[in-house]
Amino acid sequence: MDDLTISSGSRGASTVVRVGGEIDAFSAPRLREWLEAEINAGHTHLVVDLEDVGFMDSSGLSALIGGLAAARSRNGSLSLAGPGERILRVLTITGLTDVFEIFSSVDAACEASDGVTSQRF
Repeated sequence: MDDLTISSGSRGASTVVRVGGEIDAFSAPRLREWLEAEINAGHTHLVVDLEDVGFMDSSGLSALIGGLAAARSRNGSLSLAGPGERILRVLTITGLTDVFEIFSSVDAACEASDGVTSQRF
């Protein structure tokens, strides 16, 4: 069963992609496709809101890395916002905290994208 929910909306210079549920081998392709669709539509500055993600495996990490690469190929960016303790631990263990800009909240990520100083993890 696919417990993943995804929605998007504009916020300042960024497009916020809200993700909820579990990102695993079954649901990660949906996230990858969603991110690619946003980037192909010209929304190249993405903030992925992970606040409501309770689980993410390597497939989810791969989808995020693919989104980051696609955004950067178009001079864009992909940052992560609001990861819970479990998700932040996975990002830390895998060394992805050195790859992604990770913010405590969507507000902080959007402020940084708009050029305002903000709080990073």
